[in-house]
Amino acid sequence: MAISVTEIFSIGIGPSSSHTVGPMRAAKVFAESLPQYPAKVHTELRGSLAATGKGHATDRAVILGLAGWDPLSVPLDAEPQAGSIIPSTGSITGPNGTVEFSIAFNSTPVAQHPNCLIFSAWDADGNELATNAHYFSVGGGFILSEEELNEELGANDEVPAGLAAGPTTEEVPYPFSTGAELLAICKEQDLAIWEVVLANQSHIHAADGGADFVHAHLDLCWEIMRECVTAGISTTGILPGGLNVTRRAPQMYKRLINEHMEENWGLSAMDWVNLYALAVNEQNAAGGRVITAPTNGACGIIPAVLHYARDFMADFTRNDARRFLLTAAAIALIIKINASISGAEVGCQGEVGSASSMAAAGMAELLGATPVQVENAAEIALEHNLGLTCDPVGGLVQIPCIERNAIGAVKSINAARLARMGEGTNRVSLDDAVHTMAETGRDMLVKYKETSVGGLAKTMGFSVSQVEC
Repeated sequence: MAISVTEIFSIGIGPSSSHTVGPMRAAKVFAESLPQYPAKVHTELRGSLAATGKGHATDRAVILGLAGWDPLSVPLDAEPQAGSIIPSTGSITGPNGTVEFSIAFNSTPVAQHPNCLIFSAWDADGNELATNAHYFSVGGGFILSEEELNEELGANDEVPAGLAAGPTTEEVPYPFSTGAELLAICKEQDLAIWEVVLANQSHIHAADGGADFVHAHLDLCWEIMRECVTAGISTTGILPGGLNVTRRAPQMYKRLINEHMEENWGLSAMDWVNLYALAVNEQNAAGGRVITAPTNGACGIIPAVLHYARDFMADFTRNDARRFLLTAAAIALIIKINASISGAEVGCQGEVGSASSMAAAGMAELLGATPVQVENAAEIALEHNLGLTCDPVGGLVQIPCIERNAIGAVKSINAARLARMGEGTNRVSLDDAVHTMAETGRDMLVKYKETSVGGLAKTMGFSVSQVEC
């Protein structure tokens, strides 16, 4: 099954795609897969979902999913509200009725994947409907059943154990799973990368309207990104969770608008890129609606670079945003198939690293780069994020995540400009960098992969048990 652009750029709520969006989808899919809607469900969160589940609002996501909400339609103020104390037992009423729930946390991972949910369900008379049903949140909001995950791992022998490969791309006009295959198609067909992706996506969504459907989704994503920035620069206060992190985007916006900053030394564009990234990620940290691009933890990078293109490039149009996102989607597909976009699998190199690589490719396309230069831009950005750990303090997507998006966005622009100045004859290919990411993720100690027991999370001494949400 081919990967859809609607999955790469999906609409969800913060703070995490793998720990919030994915679990909400898994809970909803599980409940709706039963012979009848359950009256009672017990959920055990395993591995990383348990280790940082409180800070990532995984428990809230599961409860909302069991009630029938999905990340696209759930009201942002739905009970239990973001930032509130989430009960481990109780009942919830939603679109699918009322269900009694209980949630347990077990930080010991299962063998197949670090992000696992185990469901058991009963009807109103206490009859068992399902027991120990395993679902996995594999990054970017993607979910797999136990059977699906085992098929994925079994069909991709080259993927290191513990890293979930994505679906194949065999059902499209121009199938590719590596950078080399993509560049060969571009050369043989005389197509830009975004044209290859659009042809494939139009085929995938032929029944929905083809290219028109794809463009409509991309337009909606760009609209939500802009709305997210607007909300982020106008919302003041303290982010939830107990770290007492102050929203910085509103004050930064005021300074950029009202002050002539003599000390910027010609770097005002960088200041705006930083602002846009902070605004989006502060919204994400507060449980706002964002675009997973390709994850929530890295959701500020692509919007920030797109806003940079809008503000600092002449004659930026809606079609430019589409070209950018389609080009970025090609990079996401390659990374997902051959490595991972999950911080629990490969660390933050899979989240911020992937998003930075995607944004660099999209920016290079808008700068007029050739396909080989676009590939080079993606490689440069990814190469210089290799080894990046995922160490959210207190299990919250705040420190160092918010600033890390700003740095990743600036790095994307620099990578695109570096590639545009060259011929694309780089010694290190995108495929080399992706393979290295997968190997590095396999070798990385578990404590540096979204467990909040290593890195800055340990140095700052703020334990997950202190989280208020």
